[in-house]
Amino acid sequence: MKDMTNNTDRAIAEFVDQMGLILQAEGLPRIAGHIMGLMVIHEGPFSLSQLAERLSVSRASISTNTRLLEDLEVIVRTAKPGDRQDYFKLSPQPYDRLLRGVVRRMRRARDVVEGTQDALPEDMTDSQERLQELDAFYAALIESFMEVIDSWASDRHRSSKEAKYANRPSA
Repeated sequence: MKDMTNNTDRAIAEFVDQMGLILQAEGLPRIAGHIMGLMVIHEGPFSLSQLAERLSVSRASISTNTRLLEDLEVIVRTAKPGDRQDYFKLSPQPYDRLLRGVVRRMRRARDVVEGTQDALPEDMTDSQERLQELDAFYAALIESFMEVIDSWASDRHRSSKEAKYANRPSA
């Protein structure tokens, strides 16, 4: 039994470490990935102190990274009755929320591109063409991401319905 626990602990630690590296490669802090990885395995809720202890990092680092993950809507802040501490747990549908955040940022980028197109004279044709291409690129990405989000939501809804009916007692 102890070997199974050690293997499980090692697998979880490896997953948490790898999530840190994955998110770091995406431009986020490694600690944010560690927090997300831990919450994928153990939903939570966790206090700042619990996260700092489990991940062996400072409370300040945990505080900074939980705020970031909250802004990305991957985790949510919650409370426990009678406890004044804040707790954090994985948000409902964290992955489509993450993608929706990417879409919001791409829409802001499109606004910047369109504003620049309007501000530049039309005779800057090379610049206008490159801006037009960048705008089309963002538009295609947004459309693709929205299709992924819709497909993901549809698949999740279908899977939960199938599971619900599969667990029903037969008549």
